[in-house]
Amino acid sequence: MFHAVVITVSDSSFEGRRPDLSGPAVVERLQSAGFDVAGPILVPDEQPAIEEALRQQCERAQLVVTTGGTGVAPRDVTPEATRAVCDRLLDGFPELMRSEGRKHTRFAPLSRAVSGCRGATLIVNLPGSPLGAQTSLDAILELIPHALELLAGGAAGHDNDRAAPPERFEEHGRGSH
Repeated sequence: MFHAVVITVSDSSFEGRRPDLSGPAVVERLQSAGFDVAGPILVPDEQPAIEEALRQQCERAQLVVTTGGTGVAPRDVTPEATRAVCDRLLDGFPELMRSEGRKHTRFAPLSRAVSGCRGATLIVNLPGSPLGAQTSLDAILELIPHALELLAGGAAGHDNDRAAPPERFEEHGRGSH
């Protein structure tokens, strides 16, 4: 069982002015998928605070999921904080999340969510709306365990990959370019 932490990035929820609906929804979805989940932890829309929360939680969990702060508003800085703490980015997850999100709302491409790795921990940004967070998480959920196994040093086998093997290019008597 993988350990996950959910971080909600929201000034209004952090200050107690609005209930956090996305964080608990993400926790519930991860738990139903078999993850051991802590949180949600509330953090304001401040890049240093987000970075510090990410660093701390990466020491405790294999998966850190944020919700909120991924849009285009001036205080939406979760992607910048995530980039600052990641060793490597994982571009495919946000591409898939936005693609799936587009099926539900025309605003999905406005998400600037990113995903990446810090050491052996996977970090995933989700939108702040409960529906957007759940739709985005569902788009990648089946891929997360494999990514976590690889980050933990597991074999990179792709037994379920049904694609045909790539054709090999062989030069037959051609000069090099």
